[in-house]
Amino acid sequence: MPRIDPHSYFDDAQPRARSWSLRLCVDFGRKVIYGEATLVFASAASGVLDLDTKGLTIRRAAAAGGGAAAPFELGPEEPILGRRLRLRLPAETSAVSISYETSPEAVGLQWLAPEQTEGKKHPFLFSQCQAIHARSILPCQDSAVARVSYVAEVTVPEGLTAVMSAGPEGDAPAEAGWRTFRFRMPQPIPSYLFALAVGELEGRDLSHRCRVWAEPATVEKAAEEFSGTEGMIACAESLFGPYDWDRYDMLVLPPSFPYGGMENPRMTFLTPTLLAGDKSLVDVVAHELAHSWTGNLVTNATAEHFWLNEGFTVWAERRILAALKGPEAAALAWGVGQKDLEEALERFRDKPELTLLRTHLAGVDPDDAFSGVPYEKGARFVVALERAAGPAEFDLFVKAYMKRFRFQSITTEQFCDFIEEIFPGLLASVGAASWLNEPGLPDDAPRFVCRRLEELSALAEGWKSGRRPDPAQVLTWRPTELLLYLQRLPRVMSREDCAWLDGNLGLTGRGNHEILVQWLCIAAASGYEPVFERARLLLSTVGRMKYVRPLYGALGKTAPGRKLAREVFAAAAPTYHALTRRVAETVMAGYETQA
Repeated sequence: MPRIDPHSYFDDAQPRARSWSLRLCVDFGRKVIYGEATLVFASAASGVLDLDTKGLTIRRAAAAGGGAAAPFELGPEEPILGRRLRLRLPAETSAVSISYETSPEAVGLQWLAPEQTEGKKHPFLFSQCQAIHARSILPCQDSAVARVSYVAEVTVPEGLTAVMSAGPEGDAPAEAGWRTFRFRMPQPIPSYLFALAVGELEGRDLSHRCRVWAEPATVEKAAEEFSGTEGMIACAESLFGPYDWDRYDMLVLPPSFPYGGMENPRMTFLTPTLLAGDKSLVDVVAHELAHSWTGNLVTNATAEHFWLNEGFTVWAERRILAALKGPEAAALAWGVGQKDLEEALERFRDKPELTLLRTHLAGVDPDDAFSGVPYEKGARFVVALERAAGPAEFDLFVKAYMKRFRFQSITTEQFCDFIEEIFPGLLASVGAASWLNEPGLPDDAPRFVCRRLEELSALAEGWKSGRRPDPAQVLTWRPTELLLYLQRLPRVMSREDCAWLDGNLGLTGRGNHEILVQWLCIAAASGYEPVFERARLLLSTVGRMKYVRPLYGALGKTAPGRKLAREVFAAAAPTYHALTRRVAETVMAGYETQA
């Protein structure tokens, strides 16, 4: 019988873990986590149990509570999956304990030296388990369909604080120089939502159920930037139903974090590039919050159904935005997303199978398939369904969908069966088969228009004929408006045009990274060397893949840019997360064809 997840050794015919009990120690000196993971089964089990591992050293396995040893063997290394850990459980095993240690090169962990942090005094550790990297942190059934609750004890050096995607249950001194933090996650989660961070951290309460954590030098700025989060939670509840995770806390990580945000339940991880100083990038928080319903509550069963997480969440994010800021703000966000989608479709022009919504990824690393397609194409499919069903009826459907599949991980086929049950014929009416199973974007995909979007697009289209914005007027634009305008400008300009843009709009000095990177990509692709040092600084300090990929790509358009990119990468690569490093290497591998 084939495995249900092409990216996991999980076998649904074998015993399934109901929960984990973890006792872990974080060793910054050796850059490893070691300890014991106990997998608790729903009922007593015996026989073969296959688990996912990657880079783990397995010391011992035995029935929990001092029971009989569980013989084990590690299979050969498979580039994507890692090594299968096959246990043979003694008869009537209710739980199995595995003593192990991670590798210093674990892809799911990034170890930061003190100089890579804001405070420069203490080291820092954070995890990133999506899509299939929990197996590099603990032996587990690393498939989204195999949900678990967990408890954990995490021992760290004294003076540092541990946080997790779980509720804190207190902390106490351990042996001299160490402190143990305890956590409990009562709701069942997929393994990719397991999260841990350790560093010099402080927290600030934003409401009775929301707190932001960050390094001491950053925490006040973060608390101010995200002060409106409780209002977002209340708005989301009015749209999608009760918030089922008790708390919504956030952690602002050092700048090497490879994503804008990661929706770990109870502890969303965020990039510090969101701290623009004017709350212009807090929509990312709305996105990660929306995942509390679309992704965390109802989850894609495997990476092949990723659009169920991200397409629904982009739709939900923009519903929140429309409710809080009005329909024009939402339409502008759809406009920004349209450009992101066009770029993603172009990137996979030679791999159109990765632009389907319902993908088939056997033999494909899900990190290599990652793009804006499931986000933006998926969101447009949801809108097509919403418009065909009617907004009020679709809202009722969404709440019924959440209720039916609450704390479950499902497939596209299960989703389609359910929507057909509620709205017979709806899928056919919107051409769902084309959306799900054909590359690119359907010709009748929903469009989002508003007067302001049309004005900005027309202004940008007039650039080549000499039309320029009034710098005084630009000062009154919202950040999203400036971003939309920059997105629609020519990708390559003359030196004179670049100088006009920067001199009149002050782009190189912008604190909003969306605007800054959009500008740097235009300037770098144009060979405009006055921005090269700003590009060097950004690529040397920021590891967010959304920025790293296009900026290395833009630098690759000219010989001086390629030279700079190679210099920066040689120095910065050791500080990048493994995912970011791979993205940069992939982009730079294409330089030879551009030389």
